[in-house]
Amino acid sequence: MSETTPYRVQVTAVAEYVAEQSRPQDDHFVFAYHITVLNIGSVRAQLLARHWVITDGNGKMQEVHGQGVVGEQPVLSPGQAFRYTSGCVLATPVGTMQGSYRMRADDGHEFEAEIPAFMLAVPKALH
Repeated sequence: MSETTPYRVQVTAVAEYVAEQSRPQDDHFVFAYHITVLNIGSVRAQLLARHWVITDGNGKMQEVHGQGVVGEQPVLSPGQAFRYTSGCVLATPVGTMQGSYRMRADDGHEFEAEIPAFMLAVPKALH
């Protein structure tokens, strides 16, 4: 088995609470998340679509599907990264996000890049 898998993308996320846009008294909590998509495979690949599963602190789940990310469908050569920032609104001070990106390699092979679950939390909301 070779060391390099042709179709491999690593996704990392960092979330932050956006206090100035939030209204806790109205159950309106705004979060920004910063995503890095890194092609760790051996072939060029394009990010075609996204699928997010957003779960609030009450267990209410919302699914989001769409083309690309932030209006783009970036093409990543091996070793290249694409970074972007987006956001979401929750009705609770804590929640999670996870999902996947649908990718297409230069050879036409399509594959899923997993977005590992990450926490959305107002500072000091979790002990």
